[in-house]
Amino acid sequence: MLLKLKSTPEVPIEAPTICTDRFKARKKDEIKKFPIHHGNRECSIDDFFEVTGEYQEEIKIEGDLSKVKLIGAGMKEGKIIIEGNVGMHVGVDMKGGEIVVEGNATDWVAPRMSGGLLTVKGNAGHMVGSAFRGEKTGMTGGEIIVHGNAGNETGGRMRGGMIAIGGDAGDFSGVDMHLGTIIILGKTGIRQGAGMERGTIICMNQVEPLPTFTFACSYQPLFMRNYLLRLKELGMKIDEKKINEVYERWSGDSIKLNRGELLFINNKSLEKE
Repeated sequence: MLLKLKSTPEVPIEAPTICTDRFKARKKDEIKKFPIHHGNRECSIDDFFEVTGEYQEEIKIEGDLSKVKLIGAGMKEGKIIIEGNVGMHVGVDMKGGEIVVEGNATDWVAPRMSGGLLTVKGNAGHMVGSAFRGEKTGMTGGEIIVHGNAGNETGGRMRGGMIAIGGDAGDFSGVDMHLGTIIILGKTGIRQGAGMERGTIICMNQVEPLPTFTFACSYQPLFMRNYLLRLKELGMKIDEKKINEVYERWSGDSIKLNRGELLFINNKSLEKE
């Protein structure tokens, strides 16, 4: 099924009904009348989208959706392909299936995600996989793959799953992290893992650990091969040399349980060699 945006809205559209689970076993004419909200006004999908074809486990959406929020909310199965940019909260509460964003995504990609795969081919905004303000839990499972850059607070309060950033990431990645894995292939900002209790943050470039982190060792982690081969399988560009590099391991954050780990490539050691 194809949804084509008729025109870019002046104010954001909230469209949680654009979801494979809701389209399942529904005919096109019924889907066209599904409610969405344009500002404080309730509309229907066909007020803003041209709908063609019948639903068969895949939704393709064309147009600049940077002002369209909540696409794929609560998704459990099927596939959504967004051929352009997308707005906030794409994949919120996602439990399964796959979402592919061919362009950029704004803030809060897949908050409260517990399963499935969400790929952003371009850049993502702040709070990728993070908890909403005032909530204690971010994503708990699934995989988020961002091929470009990401903003601040990637994986904030996450409790499971994996987030991979192919480019650079902003400040406070893994803030208040409980479980899960964050992999950053590019450069990072400051205060990685601040307040983390458990979990793993892997950075492919040198970082400056917080004073509340303690150096543990320098080594070649065997599990790194599995992670990087998985990312390569998902279409990310991986430098094969990174698999056998020397990583520094730091434990933290000591203001919490001190059971999280921050790994980054030991560039200084490599220079000595």
